[in-house]
Amino acid sequence: MSVMMPKPSEAILSRRQVIVDALRAIVPGEGVVDIAQEMAVFESDGLTAYRQLPLVVVLPQTVRQVAEVLTYCHREEIPVVPRGSGTSLSGGALPLQDGVLLVLSKFNRVLEIDYDNRCAVVQPGVTNLGITHAVAHRGFYYAPDPSSQIACSIGGNVAENSGGVHCLKYGLTANNVLGIEFVTIEGEIVRLGGKHLDAEGYDILGLMTGSEGLLGVVTEVTVRILQKPETARAVLIGFPTSEQAGACVAAIIAKGIIPGGMEMMDRPAIHAAEDFVQAGYPTDVEALLIVELDGPGAEVDHLLAEVEAIGNANGAVTCRVSQSEEERAAFWAGRKAAFPAVGRISPDYYCMDGTIPRKELPKVLAGMKALSDKYGLRVANVFHAGDGNLHPLILYDANNEGELRRAEEFGNDILRLCVEVGGVLTGEHGVGVEKRDLMPEMFGEDDLKHQQRVKCAFDDKHLLNPGKVFPELHRCAELGRMHVHKGQVAFPDLPRF
Repeated sequence: MSVMMPKPSEAILSRRQVIVDALRAIVPGEGVVDIAQEMAVFESDGLTAYRQLPLVVVLPQTVRQVAEVLTYCHREEIPVVPRGSGTSLSGGALPLQDGVLLVLSKFNRVLEIDYDNRCAVVQPGVTNLGITHAVAHRGFYYAPDPSSQIACSIGGNVAENSGGVHCLKYGLTANNVLGIEFVTIEGEIVRLGGKHLDAEGYDILGLMTGSEGLLGVVTEVTVRILQKPETARAVLIGFPTSEQAGACVAAIIAKGIIPGGMEMMDRPAIHAAEDFVQAGYPTDVEALLIVELDGPGAEVDHLLAEVEAIGNANGAVTCRVSQSEEERAAFWAGRKAAFPAVGRISPDYYCMDGTIPRKELPKVLAGMKALSDKYGLRVANVFHAGDGNLHPLILYDANNEGELRRAEEFGNDILRLCVEVGGVLTGEHGVGVEKRDLMPEMFGEDDLKHQQRVKCAFDDKHLLNPGKVFPELHRCAELGRMHVHKGQVAFPDLPRF
């Protein structure tokens, strides 16, 4: 494994059977898995290049069991890695050899649907698409829709602040979560927010959303549900170059048009998806935009004409508007199947996740072409063009010596390029282990220390998901020290309490 994880504690490993027995007393029956062969299914998440077995797997069924497991692990100083469906693409749920893998997949019930308040209360193991299925018969849906929505769980969505093709208009998970219940590492059960619009006091709910399992274990989520729009139509716009497609994206947003979704695919991704799904994509173009407009019918018709005109002004060579709901669904089926479809043209691929200002799309796409030549590896681009969230897929063969390492270096250079043009390291996949060592490219030492101080406030022993996000951990006592220079503290005129 090329990514270094914390060295396992020999003291914990030597107590393994005692730990397993103690956990079985908390979660009886089949809730504890400790046989290596049975734990193999949990050895990695969606970033399958990195894998290792956990110390033990625990699958609780109640909040009380979660609290008791965390209380025990805190007392015994045993690391804990929370895990949902395991679809994370950043190694966020990668187990630790000396840690408990706490799997929330049995928390899979929709607890309440409140149409009057436009929200649903669900357990973290409910799939993203499962929420929409639960409310579809009343004409409602849950807006964030990552491509893995058929499998990914809402708890994992909260941990990574997941998005999807419709996040441009309707927001990421953070914009659609109203409240959560979570358990601290000490076993305290905490509620934040609820069915009301905003949580009271400090925005701890915003802090927890996207915290990647470093601050607590989510056991319940209250999400916003929306009524389906009156009309939704999508248009496929093909371009002779990716740069022209990128310029079209910027022009649409500059016009003041906010599509329900706006996605882009380049030639390798177009061909892979079309061969896999037969969505009706043009295969003689270098780049394809899928732009969806939704709302009242008259408004949608007007905006479609505007988008077509912008596409033509930016060199579009083909334009096709969906004429039925089935055709619109087919357009999106190809996009949502793009990741697995790319598996048909390469034995392995490495999915990246950086976000850039939209106006920089042409520059970054050109930069990725140059990096592809440098590393001798192909890249297929599938991404949320509307908000600049890139998902380049680096194609490689792990059986060829050195290709995984080249793919990693290629990906690192893509992320450095994103930061260089004013972007960020991640849009929705999280940092995990994949981008952990690139954090100094974006944050200074003081920035990282302040982030770790937040971690210390929730988890003073660094037991929750250690080895993720922070390239270098500091002891909480060390971070809390006051620096004295030549006998003078900083700002000596300020009163101290």
